[in-house]
Amino acid sequence: MRISPDRIAQIERRYEEAEAAMARPDLAPEEFVKLSREYAELEPVVKAARAVSALTNEGAELEAMLSGGEADAEMRAFAQEELQAVKAQIPDAQHALALQLLPKDAADARPAMLEIRAGTGGDEAALFAGDLLRMYQRYADTQGWKIEVISASASEAGGFKEVIAGINGVGVFARLKFESGVHRVQRVPATESGGRIHTSAATVAVLPEAEDVDVEINDNDLKIDIYRASGAGGQHVNTTDSAVRITHLPSGLVVTQQDERSQHKNKAKAMKVLRTRLYELERERAHSQQAGARKAMVGSGDRSERIRTYNFPQGRVTDHRIGLTLHRLPEILEGAGLDEIISALIAEDQAARLAQLDGVN
Repeated sequence: MRISPDRIAQIERRYEEAEAAMARPDLAPEEFVKLSREYAELEPVVKAARAVSALTNEGAELEAMLSGGEADAEMRAFAQEELQAVKAQIPDAQHALALQLLPKDAADARPAMLEIRAGTGGDEAALFAGDLLRMYQRYADTQGWKIEVISASASEAGGFKEVIAGINGVGVFARLKFESGVHRVQRVPATESGGRIHTSAATVAVLPEAEDVDVEINDNDLKIDIYRASGAGGQHVNTTDSAVRITHLPSGLVVTQQDERSQHKNKAKAMKVLRTRLYELERERAHSQQAGARKAMVGSGDRSERIRTYNFPQGRVTDHRIGLTLHRLPEILEGAGLDEIISALIAEDQAARLAQLDGVN
Protein backbone atom coordinates (compact mmCIF):
# COMPACT_ATOMS: atom_id res chain seq x y z
CA MET A 1 0.00 0.00 0.00
CA ARG A 2 1.54 3.30 -1.11
CA ILE A 3 1.33 5.90 1.65
CA SER A 4 0.91 9.48 0.45
CA PRO A 5 3.00 12.02 2.43
CA ASP A 6 0.39 14.67 1.61
CA ARG A 7 -2.34 12.56 3.17
CA ILE A 8 -0.28 12.01 6.31
CA ALA A 9 0.43 15.74 6.58
CA GLN A 10 -3.28 16.50 6.20
CA ILE A 11 -4.20 14.02 8.94
CA GLU A 12 -1.56 15.46 11.29
CA ARG A 13 -2.84 19.02 10.68
CA ARG A 14 -6.40 18.00 11.42
CA TYR A 15 -5.26 16.14 14.56
CA GLU A 16 -3.48 19.24 15.85
CA GLU A 17 -6.48 21.46 14.98
CA ALA A 18 -8.83 19.16 16.91
CA GLU A 19 -6.44 19.09 19.88
CA ALA A 20 -6.28 22.90 19.95
CA ALA A 21 -10.05 23.28 19.52
CA MET A 22 -10.79 20.95 22.46
CA ALA A 23 -8.77 23.25 24.74
CA ARG A 24 -11.04 26.24 24.03
CA PRO A 25 -12.96 27.27 27.18
CA ASP A 26 -16.02 28.42 25.21
CA LEU A 27 -16.48 25.09 23.38
CA ALA A 28 -20.03 23.71 23.55
CA PRO A 29 -20.32 20.23 25.17
CA GLU A 30 -21.71 18.61 22.02
CA GLU A 31 -18.84 20.06 19.97
CA PHE A 32 -16.33 18.73 22.51
CA VAL A 33 -17.82 15.24 22.21
CA LYS A 34 -17.68 15.42 18.41
CA LEU A 35 -14.06 16.64 18.42
CA SER A 36 -13.07 14.03 21.02
CA ARG A 37 -14.31 11.23 18.78
CA GLU A 38 -12.46 12.63 15.77
CA TYR A 39 -9.30 13.11 17.86
CA ALA A 40 -9.50 9.52 19.13
CA GLU A 41 -9.88 8.22 15.55
CA LEU A 42 -6.91 10.24 14.26
CA GLU A 43 -4.56 9.58 17.18
CA PRO A 44 -3.52 6.00 16.24
CA VAL A 45 -2.78 7.13 12.66
CA VAL A 46 -0.69 10.09 13.84
CA LYS A 47 1.25 7.95 16.34
CA ALA A 48 2.00 5.33 13.66
CA ALA A 49 3.05 8.03 11.16
CA ARG A 50 5.33 9.67 13.71
CA ALA A 51 6.91 6.30 14.53
CA VAL A 52 7.77 5.84 10.82
CA SER A 53 9.07 9.41 10.61
CA ALA A 54 11.25 8.99 13.73
CA LEU A 55 12.83 5.80 12.38
CA THR A 56 13.38 7.35 8.95
CA ASN A 57 15.05 10.43 10.45
CA GLU A 58 17.20 8.31 12.75
CA GLY A 59 18.32 6.22 9.76
CA ALA A 60 19.19 9.35 7.80
CA GLU A 61 21.27 10.71 10.69
CA LEU A 62 23.18 7.44 11.03
CA GLU A 63 23.86 7.30 7.29
CA ALA A 64 25.12 10.88 7.39
CA MET A 65 27.45 9.95 10.25
CA LEU A 66 28.82 7.01 8.28
CA SER A 67 29.36 9.01 5.08
CA GLY A 68 30.94 11.98 6.85
CA GLY A 69 34.26 10.30 7.57
CA GLU A 70 34.62 12.12 10.89
CA ALA A 71 33.74 9.22 13.24
CA ASP A 72 36.40 6.85 14.50
CA ALA A 73 36.28 3.11 13.81
CA GLU A 74 34.49 2.27 17.04
CA MET A 75 31.82 4.94 16.44
CA ARG A 76 31.39 3.81 12.83
CA ALA A 77 30.89 0.21 13.91
CA PHE A 78 28.30 1.31 16.44
CA ALA A 79 26.51 3.50 13.85
CA GLN A 80 26.50 0.64 11.33
CA GLU A 81 24.95 -1.71 13.88
CA GLU A 82 22.32 0.88 14.86
CA LEU A 83 21.51 1.58 11.20
CA GLN A 84 20.84 -2.10 10.52
CA ALA A 85 18.52 -2.26 13.56
CA VAL A 86 16.63 0.86 12.42
CA LYS A 87 16.25 -0.42 8.85
CA ALA A 88 14.88 -3.70 10.21
CA GLN A 89 12.17 -1.84 12.17
CA ILE A 90 10.98 0.41 9.33
CA PRO A 91 8.95 -2.22 7.35
CA ASP A 92 6.96 -3.20 10.47
CA ALA A 93 6.33 0.46 11.30
CA GLN A 94 5.17 1.15 7.73
CA HIS A 95 2.89 -1.89 7.85
CA ALA A 96 1.39 -0.66 11.14
CA LEU A 97 0.75 2.74 9.54
CA ALA A 98 -0.83 1.12 6.48
CA LEU A 99 -3.22 -0.82 8.74
CA GLN A 100 -4.23 2.40 10.49
CA LEU A 101 -4.94 4.00 7.10
CA LEU A 102 -7.27 1.21 5.94
CA PRO A 103 -10.85 2.46 5.48
CA LYS A 104 -12.69 2.01 8.76
CA ASP A 105 -16.07 0.36 9.12
CA ALA A 106 -18.18 3.15 10.60
CA ALA A 107 -19.85 0.59 12.87
CA ASP A 108 -16.63 -0.80 14.40
CA ALA A 109 -16.79 1.35 17.52
CA ARG A 110 -20.44 0.55 18.22
CA PRO A 111 -21.96 -1.80 20.77
CA ALA A 112 -23.36 -4.98 19.24
CA MET A 113 -26.46 -7.10 19.37
CA LEU A 114 -25.78 -10.83 19.49
CA GLU A 115 -28.47 -13.20 18.19
CA ILE A 116 -28.07 -16.97 18.55
CA ARG A 117 -30.62 -19.42 17.14
CA ALA A 118 -30.66 -23.20 17.38
CA GLY A 119 -30.52 -24.77 13.92
CA THR A 120 -30.55 -28.37 12.78
CA GLY A 121 -30.18 -30.92 15.53
CA GLY A 122 -33.18 -30.47 17.83
CA ASP A 123 -32.37 -30.48 21.55
CA GLU A 124 -28.63 -30.79 20.86
CA ALA A 125 -28.75 -27.60 18.77
CA ALA A 126 -30.50 -25.77 21.60
CA LEU A 127 -27.88 -26.97 24.09
CA PHE A 128 -25.14 -25.82 21.73
CA ALA A 129 -26.81 -22.40 21.41
CA GLY A 130 -26.54 -22.18 25.19
CA ASP A 131 -22.85 -23.16 25.01
CA LEU A 132 -22.22 -20.40 22.48
CA LEU A 133 -23.97 -17.81 24.64
CA ARG A 134 -21.81 -18.78 27.62
CA MET A 135 -18.69 -18.61 25.44
CA TYR A 136 -19.49 -15.07 24.37
CA GLN A 137 -20.44 -14.07 27.93
CA ARG A 138 -17.07 -15.30 29.19
CA TYR A 139 -15.23 -13.67 26.30
CA ALA A 140 -17.00 -10.40 27.08
CA ASP A 141 -15.74 -10.70 30.66
CA THR A 142 -12.13 -11.05 29.44
CA GLN A 143 -12.56 -7.87 27.35
CA GLY A 144 -14.18 -5.84 30.12
CA TRP A 145 -17.45 -5.63 28.19
CA LYS A 146 -20.94 -5.72 29.64
CA ILE A 147 -23.37 -8.28 28.19
CA GLU A 148 -27.11 -8.33 28.94
CA VAL A 149 -29.67 -10.85 27.69
CA ILE A 150 -32.52 -8.94 26.03
CA SER A 151 -34.78 -11.88 25.26
CA ALA A 152 -34.54 -15.64 25.42
CA SER A 153 -36.65 -18.58 24.33
CA ALA A 154 -35.49 -21.50 26.46
CA SER A 155 -35.60 -25.11 25.32
CA GLU A 156 -37.27 -27.67 27.60
CA ALA A 157 -34.16 -29.87 27.39
CA GLY A 158 -31.88 -26.94 28.29
CA GLY A 159 -30.18 -24.31 26.22
CA PHE A 160 -32.05 -21.93 23.95
CA LYS A 161 -34.18 -22.02 20.83
CA GLU A 162 -33.27 -18.35 20.43
CA VAL A 163 -31.47 -15.77 22.55
CA ILE A 164 -30.68 -12.10 21.94
CA ALA A 165 -28.14 -10.15 23.98
CA GLY A 166 -26.72 -6.64 23.92
CA ILE A 167 -22.96 -6.16 24.36
CA ASN A 168 -21.47 -2.82 25.37
CA GLY A 169 -17.82 -1.86 25.60
CA VAL A 170 -14.82 -0.64 23.62
CA GLY A 171 -14.48 -2.09 20.10
CA VAL A 172 -17.25 -4.65 20.52
CA PHE A 173 -18.48 -4.85 16.92
CA ALA A 174 -14.94 -4.57 15.51
CA ARG A 175 -13.92 -7.76 17.32
CA LEU A 176 -17.15 -9.76 17.03
CA LYS A 177 -18.36 -8.97 13.51
CA PHE A 178 -16.75 -12.05 11.96
CA GLU A 179 -18.69 -14.36 14.32
CA SER A 180 -21.81 -14.18 12.13
CA GLY A 181 -22.62 -17.45 10.40
CA VAL A 182 -23.38 -21.10 11.08
CA HIS A 183 -21.47 -22.71 13.97
CA ARG A 184 -21.45 -26.52 13.85
CA VAL A 185 -20.90 -28.90 16.75
CA GLN A 186 -19.91 -32.58 16.64
CA ARG A 187 -20.30 -34.52 19.89
CA VAL A 188 -21.94 -37.51 21.56
CA PRO A 189 -25.20 -36.42 23.21
CA ALA A 190 -25.75 -37.39 26.85
CA THR A 191 -28.83 -39.35 25.75
CA GLU A 192 -26.90 -41.33 23.12
CA SER A 193 -26.34 -44.84 24.51
CA GLY A 194 -24.49 -46.11 21.44
CA GLY A 195 -21.74 -43.47 21.62
CA ARG A 196 -22.51 -42.13 18.15
CA ILE A 197 -21.35 -38.64 17.27
CA HIS A 198 -24.18 -36.26 16.33
CA THR A 199 -23.80 -33.10 14.28
CA SER A 200 -25.96 -30.07 15.01
CA ALA A 201 -25.72 -26.36 14.42
CA ALA A 202 -26.63 -22.91 15.64
CA THR A 203 -26.74 -19.63 13.76
CA VAL A 204 -25.00 -16.56 15.14
CA ALA A 205 -25.64 -13.00 14.01
CA VAL A 206 -23.68 -10.03 15.34
CA LEU A 207 -25.24 -6.69 14.43
CA PRO A 208 -23.96 -3.19 15.20
CA GLU A 209 -26.40 -1.55 17.59
CA ALA A 210 -28.34 1.30 16.03
CA GLU A 211 -28.88 4.71 17.56
CA ASP A 212 -32.15 6.61 17.25
CA VAL A 213 -30.67 8.92 14.61
CA ASP A 214 -29.55 6.00 12.40
CA VAL A 215 -33.00 4.74 11.50
CA GLU A 216 -36.17 6.76 11.11
CA ILE A 217 -39.20 4.64 11.96
CA ASN A 218 -42.63 5.96 11.07
CA ASP A 219 -45.28 4.99 13.64
CA ASN A 220 -47.70 4.36 10.76
CA ASP A 221 -45.36 1.63 9.50
CA LEU A 222 -45.72 -0.36 12.72
CA LYS A 223 -48.32 -2.93 13.72
CA ILE A 224 -48.13 -3.49 17.48
CA ASP A 225 -49.87 -6.46 19.10
CA ILE A 226 -50.15 -6.86 22.87
CA TYR A 227 -50.77 -10.31 24.36
CA ARG A 228 -50.32 -12.32 27.52
CA ALA A 229 -46.79 -13.60 28.08
CA SER A 230 -46.29 -17.33 28.61
CA GLY A 231 -43.26 -19.46 29.34
CA ALA A 232 -42.02 -22.86 28.28
CA GLY A 233 -44.65 -25.55 28.63
CA GLY A 234 -47.47 -23.04 28.41
CA GLN A 235 -47.39 -21.74 31.98
CA HIS A 236 -48.13 -18.04 32.33
CA VAL A 237 -45.26 -15.78 33.22
CA ASN A 238 -47.77 -13.27 34.58
CA THR A 239 -51.44 -12.50 34.38
CA THR A 240 -51.25 -9.20 32.49
CA ASP A 241 -51.10 -8.47 28.80
CA SER A 242 -47.44 -7.40 28.78
CA ALA A 243 -45.90 -9.26 25.83
CA VAL A 244 -45.32 -7.18 22.70
CA ARG A 245 -45.11 -8.14 19.03
CA ILE A 246 -44.02 -5.38 16.63
CA THR A 247 -44.32 -5.84 12.87
CA HIS A 248 -42.52 -3.36 10.61
CA LEU A 249 -44.85 -3.39 7.62
CA PRO A 250 -42.48 -2.08 4.88
CA SER A 251 -39.75 -4.64 5.61
CA GLY A 252 -41.86 -7.46 7.07
CA LEU A 253 -39.55 -7.69 10.10
CA VAL A 254 -41.26 -9.06 13.23
CA VAL A 255 -39.88 -8.66 16.76
CA THR A 256 -41.46 -10.15 19.88
CA GLN A 257 -40.53 -9.41 23.47
CA GLN A 258 -42.05 -10.88 26.64
CA ASP A 259 -39.20 -11.21 29.14
CA GLU A 260 -40.17 -8.14 31.16
CA ARG A 261 -43.32 -7.87 33.29
CA SER A 262 -43.84 -4.31 32.06
CA GLN A 263 -45.46 -3.79 28.67
CA HIS A 264 -43.56 -0.50 28.37
CA LYS A 265 -40.18 -2.19 28.94
CA ASN A 266 -41.00 -4.99 26.49
CA LYS A 267 -41.94 -2.45 23.84
CA ALA A 268 -38.73 -0.46 24.41
CA LYS A 269 -36.60 -3.61 24.08
CA ALA A 270 -38.50 -4.74 20.97
CA MET A 271 -37.98 -1.33 19.35
CA LYS A 272 -34.26 -1.51 20.13
CA VAL A 273 -34.00 -4.89 18.38
CA LEU A 274 -36.11 -3.68 15.44
CA ARG A 275 -34.02 -0.53 15.00
CA THR A 276 -30.82 -2.58 14.99
CA ARG A 277 -32.17 -5.05 12.41
CA LEU A 278 -33.35 -2.22 10.15
CA TYR A 279 -29.92 -0.58 10.45
CA GLU A 280 -28.32 -3.87 9.43
CA LEU A 281 -30.60 -4.07 6.37
CA GLU A 282 -29.32 -0.65 5.32
CA ARG A 283 -25.73 -1.77 5.86
CA GLU A 284 -26.34 -4.91 3.78
CA ARG A 285 -27.69 -2.79 0.92
CA ALA A 286 -24.59 -0.60 1.05
CA HIS A 287 -22.30 -3.64 1.19
CA SER A 288 -24.05 -5.28 -1.76
CA GLN A 289 -22.89 -2.33 -3.87
CA GLN A 290 -19.32 -3.27 -2.90
CA ALA A 291 -19.79 -7.00 -3.47
CA GLY A 292 -16.41 -7.39 -5.14
CA ALA A 293 -14.66 -5.86 -2.17
CA ARG A 294 -16.48 -8.09 0.30
CA LYS A 295 -15.46 -11.27 -1.55
CA ALA A 296 -11.83 -10.42 -0.85
CA MET A 297 -12.45 -10.21 2.86
CA VAL A 298 -12.97 -12.83 5.56
CA GLY A 299 -16.49 -14.16 5.11
CA SER A 300 -19.39 -12.15 3.84
CA GLY A 301 -21.47 -11.89 6.98
CA ASP A 302 -23.87 -14.33 5.34
CA ARG A 303 -25.68 -16.09 8.18
CA SER A 304 -26.10 -19.25 6.08
CA GLU A 305 -22.34 -19.64 5.68
CA ARG A 306 -20.79 -22.45 7.75
CA ILE A 307 -17.88 -20.75 9.44
CA ARG A 308 -16.69 -22.94 12.33
CA THR A 309 -16.82 -26.50 13.67
CA TYR A 310 -16.46 -27.47 17.33
CA ASN A 311 -15.44 -31.15 17.49
CA PHE A 312 -15.72 -32.52 21.03
CA PRO A 313 -14.29 -36.04 20.51
CA GLN A 314 -11.07 -34.56 19.07
CA GLY A 315 -11.09 -31.47 21.30
CA ARG A 316 -10.60 -29.17 18.34
CA VAL A 317 -12.12 -26.04 16.84
CA THR A 318 -11.71 -25.30 13.13
CA ASP A 319 -12.50 -21.97 11.47
CA HIS A 320 -13.15 -22.91 7.86
CA ARG A 321 -12.68 -19.42 6.40
CA ILE A 322 -8.99 -19.20 7.25
CA GLY A 323 -8.20 -22.90 7.73
CA LEU A 324 -7.26 -22.41 11.38
CA THR A 325 -7.52 -25.44 13.70
CA LEU A 326 -6.84 -25.21 17.42
CA HIS A 327 -6.85 -28.26 19.70
CA ARG A 328 -8.04 -26.27 22.69
CA LEU A 329 -11.82 -26.63 22.57
CA PRO A 330 -12.44 -26.33 26.36
CA GLU A 331 -10.35 -23.15 26.58
CA ILE A 332 -12.18 -21.63 23.59
CA LEU A 333 -15.62 -22.43 25.02
CA GLU A 334 -14.47 -20.84 28.28
CA GLY A 335 -13.98 -17.59 26.33
CA ALA A 336 -10.27 -17.00 26.95
CA GLY A 337 -9.16 -19.05 23.93
CA LEU A 338 -11.60 -17.37 21.55
CA ASP A 339 -9.40 -14.28 21.25
CA GLU A 340 -6.77 -16.13 19.19
CA ILE A 341 -9.36 -17.05 16.56
CA ILE A 342 -10.83 -13.55 16.48
CA SER A 343 -7.38 -11.94 16.18
CA ALA A 344 -6.49 -14.31 13.31
CA LEU A 345 -9.71 -13.42 11.48
CA ILE A 346 -9.05 -9.69 11.87
CA ALA A 347 -5.44 -10.09 10.67
CA GLU A 348 -6.61 -12.07 7.62
CA ASP A 349 -9.21 -9.44 6.79
CA GLN A 350 -6.64 -6.64 7.09
CA ALA A 351 -4.16 -8.52 4.88
CA ALA A 352 -6.83 -9.09 2.23
CA ARG A 353 -7.83 -5.44 2.23
CA LEU A 354 -4.20 -4.27 2.03
CA ALA A 355 -3.61 -6.60 -0.91
CA GLN A 356 -6.72 -5.29 -2.61
CA LEU A 357 -5.60 -1.67 -2.18
CA ASP A 358 -2.14 -2.57 -3.50
CA GLY A 359 -3.84 -4.09 -6.54
CA VAL A 360 -5.83 -0.90 -7.12
CA ASN A 361 -2.74 1.27 -6.67
